[in-house]
Amino acid sequence: MNRTGKTELASALKEKFNKATVALFADYKGLTAPQADDLRRKLRATDAEVKVLKNNLARLITNDGSMGDAAKGLMTGVVGPTLVAFAYKDAAATAKVFHKFSKDNEALKLKDSLMGKIRISAAEIEELASLPSREAMLGKFLATLNAPATSFVGVLAAVPRSLLYTLVAIEKKKGSEAV
Repeated sequence: MNRTGKTELASALKEKFNKATVALFADYKGLTAPQADDLRRKLRATDAEVKVLKNNLARLITNDGSMGDAAKGLMTGVVGPTLVAFAYKDAAATAKVFHKFSKDNEALKLKDSLMGKIRISAAEIEELASLPSREAMLGKFLATLNAPATSFVGVLAAVPRSLLYTLVAIEKKKGSEAV
């Protein structure tokens, strides 16, 4: 590959890192082609993209420091065959798929990764994978927002309801006295 091709590839890779909410790194040594295709298919469902990272190219894009010191430190430490999953929407969903796949296939080993410009460890990827999905978190948030209004309506409805119960009790008492 000539120098202009490498420069174009480097700028495209840098754009992917900047666009992604999280970039998950893994050692894929020993992963078969069908297993890699299966991983790509599963990650595509979460709006993620998988690329094999060329280590020298990774070091090249972080040399200028625009991606931050964490990225520069991570890229200088990257050795061996490295696979990167770029999550563009739901980082937790992508981390779940990636983590589950690494548990099912021992050939895929999680490495330190990037969340924005922050370096995260493999243990933090596992924590990210244990988070509920975005939809579930939004549902919990909306339920929390809705709880005070629901309680307020319950309090407002309690006054007429207790009045009604009192009137019904008086009616029953007068009905039983009349008999």
